[in-house]
Amino acid sequence: MTDDPEVLCRVESGVGRITLNRPKALHALTQTMCEDMIDALRVWKADDAVLCVLIDHSGERGFCAGGDIRMLAESGARDGVEARRFFHTEYRLNHLLFTYAKPVVTVMDGVTMGGGVGLAMPSSVRIATERTTYAMPETGIGLFPDVGGGWFLPRLPGRAGLWLALTGARIKAADCCALGIATHYTPSDKVEAFKAALLAHPGSIAAALAACVEDPGHPRIAAHQADIDRLFDEGDVEAIVANLEVEPGEWAADQLATLKTKSPQTLKVAFRQLKTGAALDDFADNMAMEYRIGSRVVRRHDFLEGVRAVIIDKDNAPQWNPPSVAEVSDAMLDDIFAPLSPDEEWTPLT
Repeated sequence: MTDDPEVLCRVESGVGRITLNRPKALHALTQTMCEDMIDALRVWKADDAVLCVLIDHSGERGFCAGGDIRMLAESGARDGVEARRFFHTEYRLNHLLFTYAKPVVTVMDGVTMGGGVGLAMPSSVRIATERTTYAMPETGIGLFPDVGGGWFLPRLPGRAGLWLALTGARIKAADCCALGIATHYTPSDKVEAFKAALLAHPGSIAAALAACVEDPGHPRIAAHQADIDRLFDEGDVEAIVANLEVEPGEWAADQLATLKTKSPQTLKVAFRQLKTGAALDDFADNMAMEYRIGSRVVRRHDFLEGVRAVIIDKDNAPQWNPPSVAEVSDAMLDDIFAPLSPDEEWTPLT
């Protein structure tokens, strides 16, 4: 046990600083962390002395591997109340960052998945390093690419966002820059210099970046972007699978093999989520949709089984139910996406 705060929030030289501080858990988000960040951001929003916000992590391992999955599963196995409370707070944090009036800089120096993506993507400046690994791997545990994934992913170039959502593919800095996930690339050994420059000149993020930004190199995704756009440009998951089954080559075979390991329910949930999110014009509406999904899937078989197989028992042999995408009915999806009662719906901070 430790008495260290899970997140460090303070103001330094006109910069509101948020430092994730759970290194042994790869800074996975907890209820307390989300609440503390919301409290700090609301105070700084009204403080004219705070010119911008910087989000980073302590220690060498980071940035943020997601949320507290064990808690979500334990809650989902009971009544789901604690899980819903976490989602409600985390999504309010995501929305607060998305609508924040001051520039937010996030340094994605390390693993950036799930909840970490929810912190990074709303930020106006997103810095990747050679240590960045970005992914939304939720289909592998029966969850779904939440924290704004329904908004951000379908707005990436071509069908890259859907490919990331369905396969849980892990990409590095050059790909993040090519897709617009990261706005800048800085080698990890220059991150501290960037922070020092920002603290010296908090009113000029561009000037702080100028001496630290470099070319991330050639993106690996470039070799497959056309294939992604062609093979994943379909009206349902079944058609995508059919495309991959007849497509020659090792890359398509790898994508097909990957999809076969994922929760069929979650594949279809993610597909509908991104399709719906792409048509929305208000980020808050997207978060309300994701809250409805999260409130329900956290208590369903596939999430509990996925957490058991991947995180608890680590046998990596989940028994999905339904076992195939063909057996995931529209009625099942309708139930997952249906509105909640008015007193249960997600709402943004006022």
